[in-house]
Amino acid sequence: MVFSENTSNMNSINNIEEYISISDFYNGKSVFITGGTGFLGKMLIEKLLRSCPGIKNIYLLMRPKRGAEINTRLNEILNSQLFDKLRKDRPNDLNKIIPILGDITSEDLGISESDQNLLSETINIVFHSAATVKFDEKLKLSVTINMLGTKRLLELCQRMLYLEALVHVSTAYCNCDRADVAEIIYNPPYKPDDIISLVQWLPEDLLDKLTPSLIGNRPNTYTFTKALTEAMLLKEAGNLPVVIVRPSIVLSSMNEPMSGWVDNWNGPTGIVSAVGKGIFHTIMCNEDSVADFVPVDLVINLMVAAAWRTATTKSTQMTVYNCCTGVNKPITWGRLVSLAIEKMRLHPLEGVFWYPTGILRKNRTLNTIHSILAHYIPAYILDILARIAGRKPIMIKVQDKLAKSVQCLEYFTTHQWKFHSDNVQVLLDSMNEKDKNEFQFDVRTIEWENYVEKYVLGFRQFLFKQSPSSLEVSRKRMHRLKILHQISKLLIVILFWRFLFKRSKKLRDLWRNFVSVISTLSITLVRTK
Repeated sequence: MVFSENTSNMNSINNIEEYISISDFYNGKSVFITGGTGFLGKMLIEKLLRSCPGIKNIYLLMRPKRGAEINTRLNEILNSQLFDKLRKDRPNDLNKIIPILGDITSEDLGISESDQNLLSETINIVFHSAATVKFDEKLKLSVTINMLGTKRLLELCQRMLYLEALVHVSTAYCNCDRADVAEIIYNPPYKPDDIISLVQWLPEDLLDKLTPSLIGNRPNTYTFTKALTEAMLLKEAGNLPVVIVRPSIVLSSMNEPMSGWVDNWNGPTGIVSAVGKGIFHTIMCNEDSVADFVPVDLVINLMVAAAWRTATTKSTQMTVYNCCTGVNKPITWGRLVSLAIEKMRLHPLEGVFWYPTGILRKNRTLNTIHSILAHYIPAYILDILARIAGRKPIMIKVQDKLAKSVQCLEYFTTHQWKFHSDNVQVLLDSMNEKDKNEFQFDVRTIEWENYVEKYVLGFRQFLFKQSPSSLEVSRKRMHRLKILHQISKLLIVILFWRFLFKRSKKLRDLWRNFVSVISTLSITLVRTK
């Protein structure tokens, strides 16, 4: 027994000595990122530079956009608030970012031969986050970006002489046709190559007609192509050190590098902010279902740690990580919406149209009626007033856009999944305390009320560009809107009662009896006193 205990202690010491911290692992490493101009990509760049100061270079696949060349686009990204801390503390580290001209939709990713050679000879870690995240994207473009783009990246990675890890960002909802989702790659309904061939040969109009039957039980082309991409990776990656990270619905940052940071209106953010503006009030949703949201900084920390573990353990298996909250830190849609409305009333947006309210409905007919009354009739009135004032009418367009967003999200607000995360726990257990703190991705640490408040303040500041100094004025306006909202409800009740009162003798008699009873009770109480 003594020998066994000593051996165990020696093994523990050896394990401690062999442990390479995540930050130290990235020392001298060169990283290649696709999708670096997106929400996840920007956060990943910032995190790698801030928490892994010894990193050598970050090569960023970029394409010109709206007339802006890649260096111009890079400068715009680096001048955003996200990089304030780095610009202040270590501005020279921003020079480690090297843009690579290319396009995920092009052959060879649109990368020149010289740049391909450069990447092949220098890259150690690849993060692949480029994807079209539009739920209603046409199948042809979705396949081109999500599947063909990944296939071309694999071909480039197979030429990389020093590759230690390839992190592919998927989605927890790629298997949304299952209620119970493990951290494995499931067999897709079709062979990935067959779908790629179909898309390449069929006319787009015919392909659009076939899309609903092709995607089957999945709600959109995004989840469909993401599932096929995972199967394609499993088949074609060969000996490449591939790891898959599947986040659920990604929202603003919880802590890093600042709380509440968000740069897009995707997913629920556009709808929640419309509720905060007082122009959206009802949605189809099961309020008792679990809403699986995850802060973006937790996703990024998991991605960075997953690459570290894959490289340091030299794993030959393709590990999948479900980065989700529904099992270990659940919150229902009802609770989430209630918190969001509470915090938007406490920290109001500027220029709110009406007092923020929200109803989650299961009945489609009632939801449609409420939508017409609360969304479209006020929108028509506001557009008429805008025309009279000589301004451009926009409210109907806004409501149409919101209705489209709601339709895309409806599948996810009316269904529930159980995403297992055993591999995530194994990864977390393999890290020392310092790394657990620096690269935090334990969803059990989320305090939902605190996080939702940060989320609301975040999109107020980073999307609406509204200063915290305007909160006091906005709160006074919100108080007036609350009074107006209560008065309007009272008026509606009175009008409705009068409408019924005129048409029913029984109601009039009931009202007289009610008033008589109240009067009698009042007189009795006064006499008693």
